[in-house]
Amino acid sequence: MNVFLVSLAASAATFVGGSFALKFRDKLHLILGFSAGAVAGVALFDLLPEAINLGAKYHSASAVALFIAAGFFGYFILDRLILLHTHEEDGETNAPRGAFGALTLSVHSFLDGVAIGVSFQASVMVGIVVTAAVLTHDFSDGINTVNLVLKNGGSRKRAFRWLLTDAAAPAAGAASTLFFSIPESAIGLVLAVFAGSFLYLSASDLIPESHHRHPRALTTVMTLLGALVLYTIVHMV
Repeated sequence: MNVFLVSLAASAATFVGGSFALKFRDKLHLILGFSAGAVAGVALFDLLPEAINLGAKYHSASAVALFIAAGFFGYFILDRLILLHTHEEDGETNAPRGAFGALTLSVHSFLDGVAIGVSFQASVMVGIVVTAAVLTHDFSDGINTVNLVLKNGGSRKRAFRWLLTDAAAPAAGAASTLFFSIPESAIGLVLAVFAGSFLYLSASDLIPESHHRHPRALTTVMTLLGALVLYTIVHMV
Protein backbone atom coordinates (compact mmCIF):
# COMPACT_ATOMS: atom_id res chain seq x y z
CA MET A 1 0.00 0.00 0.00
CA ASN A 2 1.37 3.43 -0.94
CA VAL A 3 1.80 5.23 2.37
CA PHE A 4 2.17 8.63 0.73
CA LEU A 5 -1.15 8.28 -1.10
CA VAL A 6 -2.84 7.20 2.14
CA SER A 7 -1.41 10.26 3.89
CA LEU A 8 -3.02 12.51 1.28
CA ALA A 9 -6.37 11.48 2.77
CA ALA A 10 -5.20 12.92 6.11
CA SER A 11 -4.23 16.12 4.34
CA ALA A 12 -7.66 16.26 2.73
CA ALA A 13 -9.34 15.69 6.12
CA THR A 14 -7.39 18.61 7.59
CA PHE A 15 -8.39 20.88 4.73
CA VAL A 16 -12.06 19.86 4.88
CA GLY A 17 -12.15 20.39 8.66
CA GLY A 18 -10.69 23.87 8.33
CA SER A 19 -13.08 24.72 5.50
CA PHE A 20 -16.01 23.68 7.69
CA ALA A 21 -14.67 25.90 10.47
CA LEU A 22 -14.53 28.87 8.11
CA LYS A 23 -18.18 28.38 7.13
CA PHE A 24 -19.83 26.76 10.17
CA ARG A 25 -17.66 27.80 13.08
CA ASP A 26 -20.16 27.05 15.86
CA LYS A 27 -21.85 23.94 14.47
CA LEU A 28 -19.13 21.32 14.73
CA HIS A 29 -19.44 20.04 18.29
CA LEU A 30 -21.01 16.75 17.23
CA ILE A 31 -18.21 16.00 14.77
CA LEU A 32 -15.61 16.92 17.39
CA GLY A 33 -17.36 14.64 19.88
CA PHE A 34 -17.19 11.76 17.41
CA SER A 35 -13.52 12.53 16.76
CA ALA A 36 -12.76 12.41 20.48
CA GLY A 37 -14.21 8.92 20.77
CA ALA A 38 -12.47 7.74 17.61
CA VAL A 39 -9.04 8.95 18.71
CA ALA A 40 -9.46 7.39 22.17
CA GLY A 41 -10.75 4.21 20.54
CA VAL A 42 -7.72 3.74 18.33
CA ALA A 43 -5.43 4.20 21.34
CA LEU A 44 -7.35 1.75 23.54
CA PHE A 45 -8.44 -0.86 21.02
CA ASP A 46 -5.55 -0.91 18.53
CA LEU A 47 -2.35 0.89 19.51
CA LEU A 48 -2.23 -0.39 23.10
CA PRO A 49 -2.77 -4.07 22.20
CA GLU A 50 -0.28 -3.83 19.33
CA ALA A 51 2.28 -2.07 21.52
CA ILE A 52 1.93 -4.75 24.18
CA ASN A 53 2.06 -7.65 21.70
CA LEU A 54 5.04 -6.32 19.75
CA GLY A 55 6.83 -4.94 22.80
CA ALA A 56 6.47 -8.16 24.82
CA LYS A 57 8.95 -9.88 22.49
CA TYR A 58 11.75 -7.54 23.53
CA HIS A 59 10.66 -5.54 26.58
CA SER A 60 8.93 -5.94 29.92
CA ALA A 61 5.35 -4.78 30.48
CA SER A 62 6.60 -1.99 32.74
CA ALA A 63 8.88 -0.70 29.95
CA VAL A 64 5.96 -0.55 27.52
CA ALA A 65 3.85 1.21 30.16
CA LEU A 66 6.67 3.73 30.67
CA PHE A 67 6.61 4.66 26.98
CA ILE A 68 2.82 5.01 27.06
CA ALA A 69 3.24 7.41 29.97
CA ALA A 70 6.02 9.22 28.07
CA GLY A 71 3.64 9.81 25.16
CA PHE A 72 0.88 11.05 27.44
CA PHE A 73 2.93 13.32 29.70
CA GLY A 74 5.30 14.41 26.94
CA TYR A 75 2.38 15.80 24.98
CA PHE A 76 0.96 17.24 28.19
CA ILE A 77 4.17 19.21 28.76
CA LEU A 78 4.29 20.48 25.18
CA ASP A 79 0.63 21.45 25.31
CA ARG A 80 0.99 23.43 28.54
CA LEU A 81 4.33 25.07 27.79
CA ILE A 82 3.48 26.40 24.35
CA LEU A 83 -0.10 27.39 25.27
CA LEU A 84 -1.53 25.59 22.28
CA HIS A 85 -5.19 26.19 23.11
CA THR A 86 -7.08 29.39 23.70
CA HIS A 87 -10.69 29.95 24.70
CA GLU A 88 -13.06 32.60 23.50
CA GLU A 89 -14.03 33.63 27.00
CA ASP A 90 -10.43 34.65 27.71
CA GLY A 91 -11.11 37.85 25.80
CA GLU A 92 -7.58 37.88 24.38
CA THR A 93 -6.48 38.52 20.80
CA ASN A 94 -2.83 37.98 20.01
CA ALA A 95 -1.87 37.50 16.36
CA PRO A 96 1.63 36.07 17.07
CA ARG A 97 0.12 33.62 19.54
CA GLY A 98 -2.43 32.54 16.95
CA ALA A 99 0.30 32.07 14.34
CA PHE A 100 2.48 30.11 16.77
CA GLY A 101 -0.47 27.91 17.73
CA ALA A 102 -1.21 27.25 14.06
CA LEU A 103 2.46 26.42 13.47
CA THR A 104 2.38 23.99 16.39
CA LEU A 105 -0.69 22.27 15.02
CA SER A 106 1.04 22.00 11.65
CA VAL A 107 4.04 20.34 13.32
CA HIS A 108 1.66 17.99 15.07
CA SER A 109 0.00 17.17 11.74
CA PHE A 110 3.48 16.36 10.40
CA LEU A 111 3.89 13.91 13.28
CA ASP A 112 0.48 12.43 12.43
CA GLY A 113 1.90 11.66 9.00
CA VAL A 114 4.94 10.06 10.64
CA ALA A 115 2.53 7.95 12.75
CA ILE A 116 0.87 6.70 9.56
CA GLY A 117 4.21 5.75 8.03
CA VAL A 118 5.50 4.05 11.18
CA SER A 119 2.24 2.15 11.72
CA PHE A 120 2.45 0.68 8.22
CA GLN A 121 5.95 -0.49 9.10
CA ALA A 122 4.34 -2.48 11.92
CA SER A 123 1.64 -4.03 9.72
CA VAL A 124 -0.95 -3.09 7.11
CA MET A 125 -3.79 -3.61 9.61
CA VAL A 126 -2.22 -1.27 12.18
CA GLY A 127 -1.58 1.24 9.41
CA ILE A 128 -5.19 1.23 8.25
CA VAL A 129 -6.61 1.68 11.75
CA VAL A 130 -4.14 4.41 12.69
CA THR A 131 -4.95 6.17 9.42
CA ALA A 132 -8.65 6.07 10.31
CA ALA A 133 -7.93 7.69 13.67
CA VAL A 134 -5.62 10.28 12.13
CA LEU A 135 -8.34 11.19 9.61
CA THR A 136 -10.82 12.04 12.36
CA HIS A 137 -8.17 13.80 14.40
CA ASP A 138 -6.80 15.83 11.48
CA PHE A 139 -10.33 16.97 10.67
CA SER A 140 -10.42 18.58 14.10
CA ASP A 141 -6.84 19.86 13.63
CA GLY A 142 -8.03 21.79 10.59
CA ILE A 143 -10.86 23.25 12.66
CA ASN A 144 -8.52 24.20 15.51
CA THR A 145 -5.97 25.77 13.16
CA VAL A 146 -8.58 28.09 11.69
CA ASN A 147 -10.13 28.88 15.06
CA LEU A 148 -6.76 29.73 16.64
CA VAL A 149 -5.96 32.27 13.94
CA LEU A 150 -9.44 33.80 13.89
CA LYS A 151 -9.79 33.99 17.69
CA ASN A 152 -6.47 35.81 17.93
CA GLY A 153 -7.34 38.58 15.48
CA GLY A 154 -6.18 36.95 12.25
CA SER A 155 -8.04 37.44 8.98
CA ARG A 156 -9.85 34.71 7.08
CA LYS A 157 -7.17 34.96 4.38
CA ARG A 158 -4.43 34.37 6.92
CA ALA A 159 -6.37 31.50 8.48
CA PHE A 160 -6.72 29.92 5.05
CA ARG A 161 -2.96 30.16 4.43
CA TRP A 162 -2.25 28.40 7.71
CA LEU A 163 -4.87 25.80 6.83
CA LEU A 164 -3.00 25.02 3.61
CA THR A 165 0.22 24.60 5.59
CA ASP A 166 -1.47 22.31 8.11
CA ALA A 167 -3.08 20.27 5.34
CA ALA A 168 0.25 19.66 3.61
CA ALA A 169 1.96 18.53 6.82
CA PRO A 170 0.59 14.92 7.11
CA ALA A 171 1.71 14.05 3.59
CA ALA A 172 5.17 15.47 4.31
CA GLY A 173 5.39 13.50 7.55
CA ALA A 174 4.41 10.23 5.90
CA ALA A 175 6.84 10.85 3.04
CA SER A 176 9.67 11.30 5.55
CA THR A 177 9.22 7.71 6.79
CA LEU A 178 10.09 6.41 3.33
CA PHE A 179 13.71 7.36 4.09
CA PHE A 180 14.09 5.46 7.36
CA SER A 181 12.83 2.30 9.04
CA ILE A 182 12.37 1.56 12.71
CA PRO A 183 13.93 -1.65 14.10
CA GLU A 184 11.39 -4.35 14.95
CA SER A 185 12.46 -4.21 18.59
CA ALA A 186 11.49 -0.51 18.77
CA ILE A 187 8.18 -0.50 16.88
CA GLY A 188 6.18 -1.60 19.93
CA LEU A 189 7.65 1.23 22.00
CA VAL A 190 6.95 3.80 19.29
CA LEU A 191 3.34 2.63 19.07
CA ALA A 192 3.14 2.92 22.87
CA VAL A 193 4.23 6.58 22.66
CA PHE A 194 1.57 7.26 20.02
CA ALA A 195 -1.03 5.51 22.20
CA GLY A 196 -0.25 7.80 25.12
CA SER A 197 -0.33 10.86 22.86
CA PHE A 198 -3.69 9.90 21.36
CA LEU A 199 -5.18 9.35 24.82
CA TYR A 200 -4.06 12.82 25.90
CA LEU A 201 -5.39 14.44 22.73
CA SER A 202 -8.79 12.85 23.21
CA ALA A 203 -9.11 13.57 26.93
CA SER A 204 -7.62 17.07 27.08
CA ASP A 205 -8.41 18.55 23.68
CA LEU A 206 -11.21 16.96 21.68
CA ILE A 207 -13.61 16.06 24.50
CA PRO A 208 -13.51 19.49 26.21
CA GLU A 209 -13.72 21.28 22.85
CA SER A 210 -16.73 19.22 21.75
CA HIS A 211 -18.57 19.96 25.01
CA HIS A 212 -17.70 23.64 25.11
CA ARG A 213 -20.94 25.70 25.19
CA HIS A 214 -22.99 22.86 23.74
CA PRO A 215 -25.51 20.29 25.06
CA ARG A 216 -23.46 17.56 26.67
CA ALA A 217 -25.84 14.64 26.33
CA LEU A 218 -25.70 14.47 22.54
CA THR A 219 -21.97 15.17 22.30
CA THR A 220 -21.40 12.39 24.85
CA VAL A 221 -23.39 10.01 22.67
CA MET A 222 -21.28 11.00 19.68
CA THR A 223 -18.07 10.40 21.63
CA LEU A 224 -19.22 6.91 22.61
CA LEU A 225 -20.28 6.30 19.01
CA GLY A 226 -16.83 7.29 17.78
CA ALA A 227 -15.19 4.80 20.14
CA LEU A 228 -17.67 2.09 19.10
CA VAL A 229 -17.01 2.67 15.41
CA LEU A 230 -13.24 2.34 15.91
CA TYR A 231 -13.75 -0.79 18.03
CA THR A 232 -15.78 -2.27 15.18
CA ILE A 233 -13.19 -1.29 12.57
CA VAL A 234 -10.37 -2.85 14.60
CA HIS A 235 -12.22 -6.15 14.89
CA MET A 236 -13.31 -6.18 11.26
CA VAL A 237 -9.92 -5.44 9.66
